[in-house]
Order: sequence, then structure tokens, then C-alpha cells
Amino acid sequence: MMRIRLIAGLVYLVVFWTLAACSPGQETAEQTSKETSVTTFALPDDPTDGDGYAPIKRFEAMGIPTDNPLTLAKAKLGRQLYYDYRLSGDGSRSCYSCHVVEHGLTDGLPTAVGAYEKKLTRSSPTLWNIGYHSEFYWDGRANSLEKQAEAAWTGGNMGAKNVDSVVAVINGIEGYRTQFQQVFGGEATVASIPMALATYMRTIISDDTPWDRWQKGDSSAVDESTKRGYEVFKKAECASCHSGVLLTDQQFHNVGIGMDVEDYDVGRFKVTGLEPNRGAFKTPTLRDIAKSAPYFHNGSVATLDEAVRLMVNGGGKNTYLDEKLKPRDLSDAEIAELMAFLESLSQESSLDQRPNLPE
Repeated sequence: MMRIRLIAGLVYLVVFWTLAACSPGQETAEQTSKETSVTTFALPDDPTDGDGYAPIKRFEAMGIPTDNPLTLAKAKLGRQLYYDYRLSGDGSRSCYSCHVVEHGLTDGLPTAVGAYEKKLTRSSPTLWNIGYHSEFYWDGRANSLEKQAEAAWTGGNMGAKNVDSVVAVINGIEGYRTQFQQVFGGEATVASIPMALATYMRTIISDDTPWDRWQKGDSSAVDESTKRGYEVFKKAECASCHSGVLLTDQQFHNVGIGMDVEDYDVGRFKVTGLEPNRGAFKTPTLRDIAKSAPYFHNGSVATLDEAVRLMVNGGGKNTYLDEKLKPRDLSDAEIAELMAFLESLSQESSLDQRPNLPE
């Protein structure tokens, strides 16, 4: 099972295999060996456990905000808040409600349903390795994980519109009051709750899939079909967008999804105002992709096979279609092998084991 990790600040070099991020299908010696890592800590399943930790290697250095340093105590506090229904406006859901293990840390719905049963317009993206990202939401409108956490908490997802009353509930719980005093030097606030949540989310790491183990040298981690599928992945130049060990370039692309209606979701354009960004959305990671159906920002594609074939065929034609997206000449057998590779990106996880919450 994957263990939940806490990133610390000590950086050292390790070798960790990666996909080619800049030249699709071509891996250079520099790209496969120039890696950085940080010491990490295993966060206990029960946050009431002691403060012991076990060093674990990480594949790259994570940027931690200077005004929200990452500590074990803060991650434990954030983890409790992440699973606590009392943080939502109507007491009906927690952050975990939209990012569950069985659906690859999404909610398995075409588009998310927030507090008060509010239907939202986009799907819940996975949170795997979210701490390594620099822009958040499908359109990248939040530029920090703290801002994303606050917006999801006070907006449609968690529905804490009367945020002061929710903060008062948290401060009325002795266990939380004590922890906030220890971690932040005072009671919970509208600012410190998202800081704790963001700290915990930075510990949600996927780096132990069968593909990862194979890339690290375990030849028995995947079968021959998966290995051939990885070659198909490179042949089709999928890595031009799904690049690196994160399997996303963190950029915004129009792939034609939802563009066949008059009042389409303009995506990134709403943030930048740039015409080429119309209908463009952030590249999702492929980690746990086999479990995270339905697909794309509007959940309009039901199965992974459909999603793969749509992309292999060059996406949905429209004025703003990304120039990287071109039809690829793949046989049904090659698509089946590509699917095998994608299935090897599934991450086993213990994130469905909820911590004990203070009463």
C-alpha cells in the first residue's frame, strides 16, 4: 500500500527514471539521470500516533511556500481537516468526498456535486502529486495550493459561504483548538485552515505504480504487453503533453472536448483573455487514469478506451484545436497495448483509511 508522505527540506541527488519531457519518444542520458530528491517522512495512519518518521526518497524537489513551511504537525492537522465533514457548509461532505481512492482520487461523476447538492460545471480532477503543480483547477485560475484549498472550501465544492461560522465550529472543538495553537500559535482562521489543508495535500504522492517499479529496474513489475504499450505511447507522441514522471506538462490545451455547442466552456481563456486559450484546459496527469473515469473537464467521455481513441484520432476538430494534436496511425492491437501501459499507472493507496477526528 502507498504510504502518505511528508516532504521535508533536505535535498539530495538520486537516479529516478523519467519520461522524456521535451523530446517526445526520445530519452537522453541527461533526462534519465539528472534528478533531484528530498527526504520525506511517512505520515502515520492515525494522527494521534507519535512523531516518529521514516526517511523515503522522493523523485524531485517540491516547491514549498516560504509563508507556509511544511511540518509534520501541520500535515497531521491538515489531514484531519481534509476528512472532516464539519468543514463543509451543510455538514454533508469533506474534501475527500470529491477525491476518493476507488475513482483515482476523483469522484467518478461527469461533473462534481458540491455542498447543498449544488451541481458544478466541471469534473473533479485527481489530486495525485498535486503539490508539484504551480496552477490549479482545470483553467489554472488559482496560482497556489492554498488559494485552491480556500476557494474549494468557501465556494461551491464545500459550500462554506458563512465561513466565519464554520471556523467557529472548528475552534469549538478542543482537539482542533489545541493543534492550531501548537501549529499556528493561535485559533483556526480563514487563512490557516487552507494552509493546513494545502500542507496535507502536498503529501499525496504517487510514485509506486507498476510502471514506476519497472522504470526503477524491476523487470517483473509489468508484462510484455505493457512494455510494448510504452513504446506505442512514445510513438504516438503522447509524452508531448503527458510528460515527465508527473505525466502532465501542466500546460493548457484545446483537444476539442465540449466545443460542439454554441455556449461552450471557454476554459483557460476566462483567465488569460487570449484567443488561443479558448476551450483550453490543463493536461491531466495519467497517474491512476484507469480508475478515474469519466474523462476530460466535463466528464463527457465514459471510458478510457473512448478517451484514448478520441485523442489518437486527433481530438475534436475546432478553430482552436491544439497544433500538437494530430491523428496517429495506430492499429487496434497497438491501442490495446497502449491501454495496458495506462493501466500500469494505477496507484495502490491507503488514503481511504480516514484518521480519527477530534470530538
